[in-house]
Amino acid sequence: MKKNVLKAAVMVLVTLALGSCSKEKFHITGTMSDAKDSVLYFENMSLDGPVVKDSVKLDENGNFEFSDGRAEAPEFYRLRIANQIINLSIDSTETVTVKASYPTMATNYTVEGSENCKVIKELSLKQIDLLNKAIAIQANNSLGIDATNDSILKIIDVYKDDVKRNYIFKNPMKAYAYFALFQTLGNRLIFNPREIKDDVKVFAAVATSWDTYYPEALRGKNLHNIAIEGMKNIRIVENKRNQMIDASKVNVTNVIDINLVDNKGVARKLTDLNGKVVLLDFHVFATKESTKRIMELREIYNKYHASGLEIFQVSLDPDEHFWKQQTAALPWVCVRDPQGLNSSLMVSYNIQDIPTFFLVDRTSTLYKRDVQIKDLDAEIRSLL
Repeated sequence: MKKNVLKAAVMVLVTLALGSCSKEKFHITGTMSDAKDSVLYFENMSLDGPVVKDSVKLDENGNFEFSDGRAEAPEFYRLRIANQIINLSIDSTETVTVKASYPTMATNYTVEGSENCKVIKELSLKQIDLLNKAIAIQANNSLGIDATNDSILKIIDVYKDDVKRNYIFKNPMKAYAYFALFQTLGNRLIFNPREIKDDVKVFAAVATSWDTYYPEALRGKNLHNIAIEGMKNIRIVENKRNQMIDASKVNVTNVIDINLVDNKGVARKLTDLNGKVVLLDFHVFATKESTKRIMELREIYNKYHASGLEIFQVSLDPDEHFWKQQTAALPWVCVRDPQGLNSSLMVSYNIQDIPTFFLVDRTSTLYKRDVQIKDLDAEIRSLL
């Protein structure tokens, strides 16, 4: 009887041991030099804020090792001593090795074992550089308040354009794309999903990608909630603006004029095409549907240009060089608004979606917009 009880107890212990060993874990190891007697914290950056998972008091060698269970979707962590931070992400059972030196660990570190962590380091250093540039601008006493604000906004726009094109839109499913969305300048998000329409679309792009790769992830659902709330806020603002369009912008030809530089560096006005039927097209070339859209416009242009049709295409692409490459071979008028999706034309023309087009008759009178047109060929022929 005692043997049976002992055997059963051993089996339970073995089962527990096997269960413990089978739990998938990730590991973070490394060395923190020049940090003897400092406490190194290992924290999970949860949706509710940082949560301490473990800590260690470093000796003169500075060696450390932390581990935790694998999550179902990419998760974010940080190593911290006082206010010095190294941001990390984990999406599997990898072993990430970090080597750093205190008190410059936030910038002076290496990371191996995770491509996401390497890119997060790139983004963190870019963020620090942006902050230093903003501080330098504020410290420039030769600039007035307006010039200071304008200069800071310009460097933020350059930063956002770089991060969108080279990190977020390139790989929206990656942990570093998610990380980039929540970078801050001071105490404000660099990407503002509550007030800026283009930034809402950036959040939505990552949310959609996470839906595909991590459909049950709370972080993905949180992104959706942020994007939806931002869309609501922007619609409220736009509806108010639509009721306050400056009448001086509407000229005697009954069309809100557009005056922008084309892809050859020449200023082009919409009303300069008075006497022609104009297809006024608002477009973003950096979209999946762009090629198909351009092919459709080519067909229309080839059919009716000789009879008096012109296309006046307004690009809202953020990347000027990319736009010039895409439009180099197009035969119609191609202009670009550098304000992108924040263009005042979006409000003036009450544009809710891109692409959108309008027909303008020979007297430069706004005739119809796309949602009012069932047969585009028939409408164009009726105006020619």
